[in-house]
Amino acid sequence: MCALFKRASPTERWRTASFILLLLIMSVSGRLHAQTPSPIQEWQYSGGIILSRLFEPDAPEFRKITGIAAEVAPIYSGARAERVQGGPVINISYRDIAFISSGDGIGYNFLRGDHYQFGAAMAYDLGRNEQQDLNNLRGLGDIGAAPVAKLYGTWVLAKKFPLIFRIDGRQFIGGAQGAVGDVGVYMPLPGSSRTFVMFAGPSISFATHHYLQTMYGVTASQALASGHPAYDVAHAGTSAAGVGFSATKFITSHWLVNVDAAISQIRGSASQSPLIEQRTQRVLTVSLNYQW
Repeated sequence: MCALFKRASPTERWRTASFILLLLIMSVSGRLHAQTPSPIQEWQYSGGIILSRLFEPDAPEFRKITGIAAEVAPIYSGARAERVQGGPVINISYRDIAFISSGDGIGYNFLRGDHYQFGAAMAYDLGRNEQQDLNNLRGLGDIGAAPVAKLYGTWVLAKKFPLIFRIDGRQFIGGAQGAVGDVGVYMPLPGSSRTFVMFAGPSISFATHHYLQTMYGVTASQALASGHPAYDVAHAGTSAAGVGFSATKFITSHWLVNVDAAISQIRGSASQSPLIEQRTQRVLTVSLNYQW
């Protein structure tokens, strides 16, 4: 299969890699933005659907992938300690119109074209519990779980050079309450084949003052209860920047293994918070999936 991939034309290679990217994106782990901002980037959740429309106009109506995933990630944004957690993978996509995803929530693409896509989704954030790290979070109280409304847009540069641009904005309905936005790009990497494909790209995140203050600020009462100095986040702006990497290995025509890795650095006013134990955050997710 690798030899066939090497003999294929550049356009055929992009078509194969882009189709696999759709499956790769759909097979991301079951986290529902449990700690936002997450080192895992937004494009690693759902950006591949637009490539299906561009490269595979006669795609089946429904794509269904189920599986199980395990992840190593910081226990909350800014933590030094990490934890391992697992969960199911459930991803159902109806053409490039709608999806239900354990990684990206429930979404609908209301504007669709060969090279662009704009949509809305509803996901869920698990918040932050001070019991996760009493050494650092004691006295700060919990940040409640909450629904998250999202608007997003994706644009492919060209069929022969499928560099993909993605933007999104997420509003927390409760919990951290404020809003977060991301700008990212990604594309296939050299060395991919019909049975093994890699993608990578950078992203930068922005957040409102309210969100940053809730996540990284320390009020006067919290300072008395926790021992941390009081801290007011100066202003809204850049909150993180990083790079993501995804790889998928097809074991058979139905079974596939997916690996996602990302690294990001907390930036701006948030990075000066006394709650930050480690500015550089890393995550690794591995999932075993079955394509129906």
